[in-house]
Amino acid sequence: MESFEKEIAQELLSVNAVILRPENPFTWASGWKSPIYCDNRKILSYPETRSKVCRAFVEVIKKYYPQVEYIAGVATGAIATAALVADALGLPMVYVRPKPKDHGTGVRVEGALKSGAKVVVIEDLISTGASSLSAVDALQKEGAVVLGMVANFSYNFITSIRAFENANVELYTLSHYEALLEQAVATNYIKESDLKVLSEWRLAPDKWGI
Repeated sequence: MESFEKEIAQELLSVNAVILRPENPFTWASGWKSPIYCDNRKILSYPETRSKVCRAFVEVIKKYYPQVEYIAGVATGAIATAALVADALGLPMVYVRPKPKDHGTGVRVEGALKSGAKVVVIEDLISTGASSLSAVDALQKEGAVVLGMVANFSYNFITSIRAFENANVELYTLSHYEALLEQAVATNYIKESDLKVLSEWRLAPDKWGI
């Protein structure tokens, strides 16, 4: 799926869903300094890119999870994409809150989820993997059988790879950090000399720029 990963990487770059700025780093909410910023919600504003991403999700799900019965979106970034994918597949959809709501039923999983249902989870971005796996845990506590997770993009941090392995949750991503860098160099979005900085950041993002 190498060409597929690069095609999605190019789409993310073209609509500024991902921005690479090694010479003028961003500051994340966590306080980390970063040469990259990802906001997949930008995709929703570009119909052609939105359709390509939706088709890619559908292709991956049909290939790897043909037995799927429900689509679940992780709030908030993946709710709209999950709705598009569920509609394309003709399947019911639910979404998972970051924490139980503080009124009414106090649920985390919104929608009508049947116990024992086979679910594929849609996520927009994988960083450490903690919030994504928390959503999986919430679905399992509601009786869902989580087949796997499919995400727009992953930084491919070692911590997230190990977290998914330890949780025994299968993960597929439409694109990832390495494919993005290759595409960025190939299209002159960044210079070849920027690769060293960008590669160093991914190995120790919590310490980079300190």
